[in-house]
Amino acid sequence: MDNAWILGLVGTILSFILLCRSFWAKISRSKYRNQLPLGTLGWPLIGETLEFISCAYSDYPESFMDKRRSMYGKVFKSHIFGSPTIISTDAEVSRFILQSDAKTFVPSYPRSLTELIGKSSILLINGSLQRRVHGLIGAFLKSAHLKAQITKDMQKYVQESMATWKDNQLIYIQDEAKQIAFEVLVKALMSLDPSKEMEFLRQSFQEFIGGLISLPVKIPGSQLYRSLQARKRMVKLVHEIIQDRRKSSSPSNPRDVLDVLVSDTSGQFTDELISDNMIDLMIPGEDSVPLLITLAIKYLSDSPKALHQLTEENMKLKRQKAKLGEPLCWSDYMNLPFTQNVITETLRMGNIIIGLIRKAMKDVEIKGYLIPKGWCVFTYFRSVHLDEQHYDWPYKFNPWRWQDKDTGSCNFTPFGGGQRLCPGIDLARLEASIFLHHFVTQFRWVAEDDSVINFPTIRLKKRMPVWVQRREGPLAFVPFPRECEGTTRQTS
Repeated sequence: MDNAWILGLVGTILSFILLCRSFWAKISRSKYRNQLPLGTLGWPLIGETLEFISCAYSDYPESFMDKRRSMYGKVFKSHIFGSPTIISTDAEVSRFILQSDAKTFVPSYPRSLTELIGKSSILLINGSLQRRVHGLIGAFLKSAHLKAQITKDMQKYVQESMATWKDNQLIYIQDEAKQIAFEVLVKALMSLDPSKEMEFLRQSFQEFIGGLISLPVKIPGSQLYRSLQARKRMVKLVHEIIQDRRKSSSPSNPRDVLDVLVSDTSGQFTDELISDNMIDLMIPGEDSVPLLITLAIKYLSDSPKALHQLTEENMKLKRQKAKLGEPLCWSDYMNLPFTQNVITETLRMGNIIIGLIRKAMKDVEIKGYLIPKGWCVFTYFRSVHLDEQHYDWPYKFNPWRWQDKDTGSCNFTPFGGGQRLCPGIDLARLEASIFLHHFVTQFRWVAEDDSVINFPTIRLKKRMPVWVQRREGPLAFVPFPRECEGTTRQTS
């Protein structure tokens, strides 16, 4: 009896393997077989997902792509995250995909992320509704009024935070940047100042964002379940704020993004749509902008020449404004050429967004490659940004490479592109410029060794610890505490 049970189990397993092999063979023998890019679909069901993830966690995350590019070319087929996928590391192909409308490609995300961001999120909706939401939000985020408000708030929160720092104190840049950027962004979104509501949102959002890339398991105790519960708490609070806003008269000049959406007269903007997008728009305050700031300081810590030039540029501006008795405005920060080059180079090397996944709504052919209907296509920005055909010494932090160079080429897409280009692109640069200005003009620092973790999201392993010292007083170096001995970098 036992032998019969074992033979039956073995037979079932073999049948399953043969069925999977048959499925894979059917794909490879399909009508597309002579048109698909070269590549392999890997193992049945799991494809090449495990190898992709293993490489993504390593110090050389693009090794998965580089290995296949050398074998198959810059565009190749694979099977990752449960779907047959065309992977593009070709700048022109990726640009075409990003520029396409919803009749050709639509967003595709891991199941855990789609569960969390809400069906009305700007990240998921398509067509005229997506264009309207994106257009309204983008126009407001680019307005001179908001840039002035962001500058005022960012300067205030940065100065309040840095005023508490003491000489020879260990500061975690990633934590400080997250605290400040989140408060600035929520103020721009809903006019909330630091308060119990703000702290409630911050704590709930940290729980929420932890599940964006997680196992799609919703049982109590799982990360996705905890994140969904955190989202429910945030939605309840945002709904209350929306209802209060609807009861009051609409201002002639909107003060925040919520005013813009609530004041819309099309009848399409439900409370659910508004709350979904309010929550999703908080992601840059917790993730993208703080990491841009943190990575910039890491790269500057490793590049004394770049730090010296950036510091000189910002000190010159500070002296000029002090002499005139004028406060700094947003145009002052954005017109610091070398500072902007540092931010651009940080975006290129850091790859805070490694790429985007789209799903083909019909058969698409580009540059001789076929992307079949129903397949996903992964535009992998990191391989383009670190391609020696586009950038000399691509792994070297070199802000000077951007002197008199256009950042609008298809070889540089840190914020995506097309109709879904990140609407907060200018604000991300502005906030990073303000933080860097106040940091380098007020402090010297010694950075402890830290490393970048690239998956599932970019972060610094130790949160970028630095020992700070104010610039006031004699310029002679005052020794840092003994705990700092053994660090490898010292700025001056």
